[in-house]
Amino acid sequence: MQPALQPGDRLLVATWLRPRCGDLIVFRDPQANSIFMVKRVHAIALTGDLEVRGDNPNVSRDSRHFGPIPSYLVVGRPIYRYLPAWRRGRL
Repeated sequence: MQPALQPGDRLLVATWLRPRCGDLIVFRDPQANSIFMVKRVHAIALTGDLEVRGDNPNVSRDSRHFGPIPSYLVVGRPIYRYLPAWRRGRL
């Protein structure tokens, strides 16, 4: 799978949308709360916790390293890339 985002992309994030399997989400890193991460939802547990995976599994730090993401760490779903201008569009 090709990575959906590149370093330097700027995103508009919808905080009102609930994540579903296959969606990209923005969440706070569970090990460093001041860092935001963007990953794809792989599974949703009955407790509401999310298992996330990166699009590039060989170098991605995701739920395989830090476990499921509690729902309170989820910021929202990115819906639009506004920068860089030549890559602008819906996600």
